[in-house]
Parts: sequence; C-alpha cells; structure tokens
Amino acid sequence: MKPLNQQVIVITGASSGIGLATARTAAKKGARVVLAARSEQALNDIVKEINAAGGTAIAVPCDVAHRDQVDRVAQTAIQHFGRIDTWVNDAGVAIYGRLDEVSEEDSRRLFDTNFWGLVNGSLAALPHLKRDGGALINIGSEVSEAVVPLLGMYSASKHAVKGFTDTLRIELENLDKAPVSVTLIQPTAVNTPFPEHGRNYMSQEPKLPSPMIDPQQVADAILAAAVKPTRTMKVGVMAKVNTLVAKLAPRLGDRMAAMQAGRQQYHEPPRNPKGALHQTSESTHVVGQTHGTGGRK
Repeated sequence: MKPLNQQVIVITGASSGIGLATARTAAKKGARVVLAARSEQALNDIVKEINAAGGTAIAVPCDVAHRDQVDRVAQTAIQHFGRIDTWVNDAGVAIYGRLDEVSEEDSRRLFDTNFWGLVNGSLAALPHLKRDGGALINIGSEVSEAVVPLLGMYSASKHAVKGFTDTLRIELENLDKAPVSVTLIQPTAVNTPFPEHGRNYMSQEPKLPSPMIDPQQVADAILAAAVKPTRTMKVGVMAKVNTLVAKLAPRLGDRMAAMQAGRQQYHEPPRNPKGALHQTSESTHVVGQTHGTGGRK
C-alpha cells in the first residue's frame, strides 16, 4: 500500500458528494486521480479546478451500469498513469417511495447503478490490482445491515453490495492470497446532494434524517483505507448504533427505522421528482442544498 502521494486513484461517482470530496482531498495530498461519472461537463469543470490548484486529474465520462464504459475508465487510467493503486466504487442513486409504488423500470435502473455498477468497477479494476497490489474500496451504507423505510430499494442494493464485497474479499484474500485489500465503507446519513438527485415518488421534497455527518469524514475514511488494509469501516456514530441494534435487537431496530419516515421529507412540494436516476445532473456540490424550511439535504 503506497502513500497517497504515490498513488493513482480511480473514483466513480466523482462529480458530487462523497466522490467529489474524496477526489479533491486525494489530489491535495498528491495522488493522481481519475474521475468517472455520467456528466462530462461537470467532470471537466472539476478536473480544471484540481489541475489549476496544482493537482493532477483526468476525467472519463462513464455510466457505471455499462461494463464497456467502466473498462474504458480502467484502460484510460493505465494509458495515462501506467497503473491503478486504488479503485473507489462510489457511484450511487436513490429512490424515495414505498416499495409497492416504485416501478420495476426505476428499481432495475437503481440496481444497475448501485449494485451492477459496483460489480463492473470491481471486475474492471481487479486485473490491475492483482498484478501490482492495491486497494478496492466499495461504498456501502449503514443500510447494508440496517434498513430505512421509503428508501427500500436503495437499502436492498446496499445489502447486495455488502454480500458481493464480503465474498470477493474472501476469494481474493483467503483463497487467492492476492495482494488486494477489499474494504466496505458504511456511512450513516451524509450531508450530500443524495436526496435531490434521487427519484422521488413522495408528495413532498425528500431529505435525509439528522444527524448527518460531513462528507469529508467519509472521504477521509476512504483515503485511510487506501493506505492501510481495512476490512470494513462504519463512519459516524449512528452507523455503529443502527447496525448494532439491527443485529442484536431487530424488532427494536424496526421500530426505530419506522420513526424515520416522517423525518425524510421537507414540508414543501417536490422540486425535481425525476432526479438523476435516468439522466445526468450537472451539480458539482459536495453538500446538499439548504431549504427555506430549515436544514440541509
């Protein structure tokens, strides 16, 4: 595991939120970063910003749901920098709504991004990481173990992410003895544009319940795992509390989760119900928008 200032780091979902915070921080610490996301203009703006500040970054437009596009990200990283030291699978989308109201098309699109996108990234990175050694870092969630209502399909996708990541770790570390560290990062609610980018079936504007943590905390956890082999890392006190309760007292966990339903909505009509599930967003914000009704997304 190389120091950050000697690493080439690929980050999917790098145009906003946790991915953008991670890219900026890695570049400031001297890493060469490869940014991947659907929005080409947003990526180009971020790359210009990073390079103007003395960092080294390139952009590769990519929809992680398509394996050929993800392979192109890996190939571009190798062409420009000769290797990949850390690959971060951060791309993800949300759907707000009851499970029996969400369309199959939307549910499948979410899994194409959150689960299959992460699988595509992992498999594209593995040949390079196995050859030279390095870190594969997958972004799960506290809902990889707990759940929350109105984000049911998102919770299901993050459960799938954990199952895939844990199995892959065993195969690589225990069976193959490969020089690859496989990490699952599990944040609690994070103050990012996650709700505003989500597909919204509700009659009100979505939000994440407080307390929320700063995206920088998650970025720091990701980059710590890039230099020190780490199995899992829960980020934020509530991630530890909620997963522990879900494991040891599941009925209590169900009641606690149900209490969050009313705290996931602002008292205002939806601003952009379609979100960024099927279309790109040009937003390049790390944190979410402030609402007149108080709080942040």
